[in-house]
Amino acid sequence: MTSSASEPLHTADATSDTGHDADAATPGTGRKRPKPGERRVQILQALATMLEQPGAERITTAALAAQLEVSEAALYRHFASKAQMFEGLIEFIEQSIFGLVGQLGDREPDAAARSRKLVTLLLQFGEKNPGMTRVMVGDALVFENERLQQRMNLFFDKIESTLRQNLREAAVLTGTATPTVDAQADASVITAFCVGRLQRFARSGFKRPPTESLEHSLALLLPTEHL
Repeated sequence: MTSSASEPLHTADATSDTGHDADAATPGTGRKRPKPGERRVQILQALATMLEQPGAERITTAALAAQLEVSEAALYRHFASKAQMFEGLIEFIEQSIFGLVGQLGDREPDAAARSRKLVTLLLQFGEKNPGMTRVMVGDALVFENERLQQRMNLFFDKIESTLRQNLREAAVLTGTATPTVDAQADASVITAFCVGRLQRFARSGFKRPPTESLEHSLALLLPTEHL
């Protein structure tokens, strides 16, 4: 799994996993036993890689186990269910994006510029992580637990909320008569644009990059002369 905008895949509790794989070979077999937590990361990386296959259907634990050359039982020693595996991917998305959004808040004093950079980093993350994009837009969650889609919906609600705060700040500085109303409407449109670009990327078999003509799009959505 790769991302130019994030650290290598990890989950919050990855290092706390002290279980051992029964499928890991004993000394003398020539096969290295994964370190505690390492197998969890490998499972999530394999799941994300399988999601990168255009047109991939529902991924089963049997297929995932085969990809890793382990037993299904080995998967369940690290995750109680497949839903927990997807939650691990969602957690990675959340930590990666909102960690960068937090840095924008600390480093970029201009609210309009923060909004443009937020859109850019979100779409760049999706472009660099095709498998994650399928999770973000819900395509990979269709047959999974409903709470997973609800969590991704909340993710985009938070993106919209952050945009709304930025845009309201920018509107106040420019003396707009109705900064709160305008910011709310604009944030909704911009978030819909981001979701649409990510959906098109996933449903085109990753042939239409979400950052396509991005500067032109940002000029329409966030014209600097109006901010």
